[in-house]
Amino acid sequence: MQVHGNSVRFGIHSGQQVSTFDESLRIWTTAEELGYDWVSVFDHYRPPLGGPKGPCLDGPTLLGALAARTSRVRCALLVSPVTWRNPAVTATIAATIDQISHGRLELGVGAGGSDMAYAEYGIAFPPAPTRLEMLDESCQIIRRLWSDESTTFVGRHYQLTDAHLEPKPIQRHLPLVVGGEGERRSLRIVARYADIWNALPGTPDHYRHKLDVLARHCDEVGRDPADVRKSITFRVVLDDTGPRAVRRAESQLDRLGADPELRSEYLCFGTPEECFATLRPYLRLGVRDFLLGARPPVDWRTVEMFAERVVPLLRAEATN
Repeated sequence: MQVHGNSVRFGIHSGQQVSTFDESLRIWTTAEELGYDWVSVFDHYRPPLGGPKGPCLDGPTLLGALAARTSRVRCALLVSPVTWRNPAVTATIAATIDQISHGRLELGVGAGGSDMAYAEYGIAFPPAPTRLEMLDESCQIIRRLWSDESTTFVGRHYQLTDAHLEPKPIQRHLPLVVGGEGERRSLRIVARYADIWNALPGTPDHYRHKLDVLARHCDEVGRDPADVRKSITFRVVLDDTGPRAVRRAESQLDRLGADPELRSEYLCFGTPEECFATLRPYLRLGVRDFLLGARPPVDWRTVEMFAERVVPLLRAEATN
């Protein structure tokens, strides 16, 4: 059975490239006031966006503090790379934050990607096949530590001997989000372990193809694809007219740089109605979590317009 049923949720993926805690707190409390269902931070140390001297707060530490200062929104780490810490440590951090949030945590895990900390801090960055093996083992270990009284695990990368985790998470089934879209390995891991699959959407045709691949993997492991909740993270720039939105988008992109990967995250520069039209195909494809990327400097106009004028349209569409 899919976590959260067939409900449609809307969230902010905030990031934490800020110099003070209060800047992140403002994003979270504003999102809660605007009626968003979810807010997340990432788990980078030296993200490429922002340059080698840019600010970035620690993800799990920040998440625990923000969880303690909010009361309703779901609190998420999206996503934690297997390269930073042993999965038993990740499981313990997650269980603790679930306690702090009174059962509002959703933990995202992934194989890891670009981060300048590997070179700057001397942290090992294994090749992709190795990291995917680590992710597979991590998903097993995390789930077992959350649910079993004790865990013994012998894998290629991790070994646990009569391992205990107490207290357990408050949630009887803490949602595990798996990020990635690699067709051979990543989506197979999603099929095996994920409660929620998160990815960048690309075009509707691109996303439909990924859904077909995921469905094949689910069939191979004996799982109903409908049991995996679909989540997308994206960016938009909104304004009352399309030309005004385009002008603001150009200004934002000039500040952020010309990284083509970053630009591909944007789905719409336009009015709320145009944004709704852009996102509606993904809703019809089964997406139920729509996560608006809002890294600092936050585009407050878009954050507010999305909550006030796009979310109601998508909620209404979901009930038709």
